[in-house]
Amino acid sequence: MLASGAALATPAKEAPWLPEAAAYRLTLHYGNLAPVPWEKIADAWSEPYRGGEFREGAFDRIAEDSVLTTEAVAAAIADQDRQALFAASTRLLASRIGEELDRALAATSPSAAQAAVSEAQELYRAFADHVRATDPEAARKIGLAWLELSSATGSSGMLGAGVAPRDETRMMSASKVIRDYLAANYLPDDFERRARLSAAPETLVAAGAAPDIPAALPPGSDIFDQDPLPRLVLNFEEQGIDEKDLPMVAYGDMLFDSPELFGEPARSAGITCSTCHNRSDINQRFFIPGVSHQPGAADVDGAFFNPMFNDRRDDSLDIPSLRGLRFTGPYGRDGRFASLREFSRNVIVNEFGGAEPTPFMLDALVAYMLEFDFLPNRMVTPEGALTEAAPEAARRGEEIFNRPMAGLGDKSCASCHIPSANFMDRRAHDIGSARSGYDGARAGAFDTPTLLGTAYTAPYFHDGALPTLASVVNWFDDTKSLGLSERERSDLSAYLETVGGADEPYEEFGERNTPFRLAFEELTTFASTLDTLLPERDRQHTLLLTDTVAADLAADAGTMSNQSARQEIYRLARLLVDVGEAVRTDDWAAAEAHWASFKAEAEAIDERVY
Repeated sequence: MLASGAALATPAKEAPWLPEAAAYRLTLHYGNLAPVPWEKIADAWSEPYRGGEFREGAFDRIAEDSVLTTEAVAAAIADQDRQALFAASTRLLASRIGEELDRALAATSPSAAQAAVSEAQELYRAFADHVRATDPEAARKIGLAWLELSSATGSSGMLGAGVAPRDETRMMSASKVIRDYLAANYLPDDFERRARLSAAPETLVAAGAAPDIPAALPPGSDIFDQDPLPRLVLNFEEQGIDEKDLPMVAYGDMLFDSPELFGEPARSAGITCSTCHNRSDINQRFFIPGVSHQPGAADVDGAFFNPMFNDRRDDSLDIPSLRGLRFTGPYGRDGRFASLREFSRNVIVNEFGGAEPTPFMLDALVAYMLEFDFLPNRMVTPEGALTEAAPEAARRGEEIFNRPMAGLGDKSCASCHIPSANFMDRRAHDIGSARSGYDGARAGAFDTPTLLGTAYTAPYFHDGALPTLASVVNWFDDTKSLGLSERERSDLSAYLETVGGADEPYEEFGERNTPFRLAFEELTTFASTLDTLLPERDRQHTLLLTDTVAADLAADAGTMSNQSARQEIYRLARLLVDVGEAVRTDDWAAAEAHWASFKAEAEAIDERVY
């Protein structure tokens, strides 16, 4: 067992959802947002959920395979009645489970019966985790009933071997356990009004219990690292300095990868700073329904992460790159934070509902992020001029980039994206890319972004509205009446792609230089800060580290190429848990002994870790 309550920064892929189960869980998710996005709820039932394996939505699937009616759900959506929607969708899903149980009992072959049982259990999945969290004894009985039901369907065997007869009595008995629970909790005549929608059993809610529902991301979410993985360029590494010799930076690196910084639901979902900012760049696959309007975007001041910080506006923004962060202040899309430290605190406490970080945590996090560097690019000098390696089209584009134009108020592109200042001016401008919130509002000013590395950060603008750098050029030409010819547009695009390029934009992996090897080296570097924390008897920061690194080390072991060394990684994770447990009992001598064992064993297995 790993440390109790530790959240994983390495998310696990979940099995696909059936359309009806996905629509139900999305209904709960959207129904808990404020304001409720009714159009998204309608889409959840009528369209396939993002990333799903089925081409039809829940309503169509029910119409094809079921005798049940979806009218009550559709009416509740049309009326925008949240409680009626909860009741109708809960009854519909429970009825679908009952329908599949009927099919299992009526099936004329073991394979047909098993298929119906499997379908029923996959539908019940939408209730299952909430039942486990609030009614564990019932969850155990129902789990056994599903096993019994599946076993009792019998088997046709193969080539005459392994034939098992169907046991209808056992099937009826196991089915009754499930049906009775569904009838009492998901098919009542009336549901108690719920402030927060969940699949918690109705009998508990009606009895006044306050179910503690675990945080979970809705179907269609994707918080995995993008592939290929962006290359991380750190200033100290380029100078040959080992991160283990920089404990403040190493601890900040750990915090950047730790869900322990944030509140719920981000913490339990395993969301970290690096979830959105893979290797200091952008995670272009990040997507959470109701939070992201498209992949690579997030509304961090909505109801999902921190209801107290909810601005009640659907204003999902493109995730910005953090490369060259020490050069790119002020911070925030609109440049509202002059201090990176204050900006970081705002992200932790306000945006993601985390506890107030200690001064040491903020100092460490900032110390790490200030080491982020831009990607090396042999075609651009440090002063922002093109080198001889740049293509001819880019050279022509450079002249256009620096040319004053009437449509830009007799300024040039370079007036804001100053080449000698890392292609920015550290100011906010309203270029007309955002709609005003009301007549006369001046809410459309955004911080000038750097152009360095932008060849890999599509889409563009604050809301990711433009898919390519060429479309950015076209937008300016059209909206500012620049009068560029087709060749000039092409040349200016070539210039932006050259300035935004890089020599090695992505991490390259090989037989032994594997993703796990990269993770292992990072995690053991994080752990190295115990050499500083343990002698200082720093309980709080030690436990945050051990809870983070131990859980992640064990989770990452499943990705190893050298599976024979996996148990040794679990042993290392256990030693870090032991460090934490010793610190919790103020046994610092034992903690230091476990840490010494960790270092010795990590060194001993170093060659096998890939």
